[in-house]
Amino acid sequence: MTNRDRSTILLVEADDATRTFLADNLTADGYDLLVTDDAGDAHDLLERAYPDLAVIDGGLPGAAGLELLRAVREADGVASRVDPSVPVLMLAPRDGELERVRALEHGADDVLAKPLSYRELRCRIEAVLRRSGRRARTGRLRVGELEIDAAARTAHLGGLPLDLSAKEFALLRVLASDPTRVFTKAELLRAIWGQRTIGTTRTLDSHACRLRRKLGAGGDRFVVNVWGVGYRLVDVPALRPAAQPGPALATAA
Repeated sequence: MTNRDRSTILLVEADDATRTFLADNLTADGYDLLVTDDAGDAHDLLERAYPDLAVIDGGLPGAAGLELLRAVREADGVASRVDPSVPVLMLAPRDGELERVRALEHGADDVLAKPLSYRELRCRIEAVLRRSGRRARTGRLRVGELEIDAAARTAHLGGLPLDLSAKEFALLRVLASDPTRVFTKAELLRAIWGQRTIGTTRTLDSHACRLRRKLGAGGDRFVVNVWGVGYRLVDVPALRPAAQPGPALATAA
């Protein structure tokens, strides 16, 4: 899989071991992963990160997986930033025929029974992405002179391309989705690395430092460290000059 062909998968899985196994293997196979075990977090990621495909555990507590699928398919794409056409592959218990039928009735593109074969999962993911045609998505974000195209997986600052690693791009995309909001370290670790607890933040901090350095090469100040809390992309005053031509500070084209 070439960099140009990389797809972003949102993995929503309740079981720690299964989530880690799938995230590690899908990453090794060239996919970019957004990982969580919580339906609420998954909905937030669908609104701001524009994945190419969502793999959702139908066994989330309280039927949350099915409710998440329902929320996706009922989104209007206007009031909600969730793309109602995002492909969804549901994971369901092997003996849960009713769960599999309900998932299909609620708009799942495919259903795979658990315990699953990773090889079969990968083939089904490729088939769903192929059928979806890697649709054009409204994933372009602009924050001042910074422009991020989630579909093309590119970022430009002042018209010049930025050379970002996959994790740096994922971090930038999350921060740019709400550029003045402070994202806690726990939120960022969960969204980008799939970690449920803060633990060591050295990985996040090092990526944030490298991203700040790349974005600041021209003298701009991005990736603000809010001590003891987390990170935000930019301070409000830094957006004001770029915001004068229109009412929106950051827009999704």
